[in-house]
Amino acid sequence: MTQTSLSSTEKTQRIAQAAADKRGLDLVALDVHALSSFANCFLLVTGTSDRHARAIADAIREALTKVGEKPLGVEGYAEGRWILIDFDDVIVHVFQAEARKHYDLERLWDDAPTLELKLVEETPRSQMQ
Repeated sequence: MTQTSLSSTEKTQRIAQAAADKRGLDLVALDVHALSSFANCFLLVTGTSDRHARAIADAIREALTKVGEKPLGVEGYAEGRWILIDFDDVIVHVFQAEARKHYDLERLWDDAPTLELKLVEETPRSQMQ
């Protein structure tokens, strides 16, 4: 079990922000709490390559470690095609596009409502002074 008091929603928002900050694509959060006995939320994100998928996964792990959340497990990191990060009540799926399309978790869990993600856009470096 994790040691912080973040709610599933707060944890999902932090994960989504970390993924967005690394330019993760097509972020979708599925509320699976009524459909699953093992998680409250799935967060899906797409990376453009194995290196990009690993960078997204690293950013997510770093962001949650800063608030005392450590993953229970990580699968698929070395290959970088589909990285699964288990944060107990929130399961993160970092895909490359072809793997996401092939496994189509949105269709498999289509009974799950999506959660609104409130993401803050980073200030482009060219606008920073």
